[in-house]
Amino acid sequence: MPQTPGPGPSYGSYGYPQPPQSYAPPQPYAQQPPPYAAGGYAGDQDGPEYFGDGTHPHGGAGDPYAADQPGHTQMFAVGEDPYGQGETYHAGAAPAPAGPIGPRLHWKDLLRGIVLSPNQTFLQMRDYTMWGPALVVTFVYGLLAVFGFDKAREDAINATLSNAVPIVLVTAVAMVLSSFVLGVVTHTLARQLGGDGAWQPTVGLSMLIMSLTDTPRLVFAMFLGGDAGFVQILGWATWVAAGALLTLMVGRSHDLPWPKALGASAIQLIALLSIVKLGTF
Repeated sequence: MPQTPGPGPSYGSYGYPQPPQSYAPPQPYAQQPPPYAAGGYAGDQDGPEYFGDGTHPHGGAGDPYAADQPGHTQMFAVGEDPYGQGETYHAGAAPAPAGPIGPRLHWKDLLRGIVLSPNQTFLQMRDYTMWGPALVVTFVYGLLAVFGFDKAREDAINATLSNAVPIVLVTAVAMVLSSFVLGVVTHTLARQLGGDGAWQPTVGLSMLIMSLTDTPRLVFAMFLGGDAGFVQILGWATWVAAGALLTLMVGRSHDLPWPKALGASAIQLIALLSIVKLGTF
């Protein structure tokens, strides 16, 4: 007896058999946060993405229309630079310290530091004035400088006391004024080349450098004369040392690379060479 075939696999609308369907018990819906939680809001689905959409609720309570919210701008005061938080970049130089990196040095430590540890001393004193040590040291140097020049020394020795005192005092005052003016010129050139240091520390340190570096030459010139060969050689050596210290000082005080610092010190070095070192005062 022929058997009736059972129902075959059902075919879809495209002629392909459909997979068997399995029925599972319905799962309870998981509790989900509301789409408008914590001050968020849903924008239109067809709007720009920066107005937000309903699928990403914004956290944090507050006014959705406040500044810095999506679709809104931040207002700034007139003259305020909202993006000026960074420091100015100086090519070839390390970032400038935000403030003084140490306490003010005592005058003894200052004079010793210029000779023994100039790098740290100039960096530490770049934000402090030093008019007392600078004026006193330069004035004392000027009192002795008259005896470092042959002609001036003979005039001071052969003159009476009443005439010698004005000669010595005038020379000392002239040395103080000239070193002050040269320091101002050095500072001005440093600022023109992009420096950012204060003028008072720059001028004070330049006066101290000018006086301290010439002291060895002056001591020997007082006894051997300014035209002696050894004094001339010593003068050239101390002039090179003055150039190195001035360049280092300007570089640390104004955050300049050494070529610019040397250029800012050039006029003071030339004047120092012609006025003091070579005895043409």
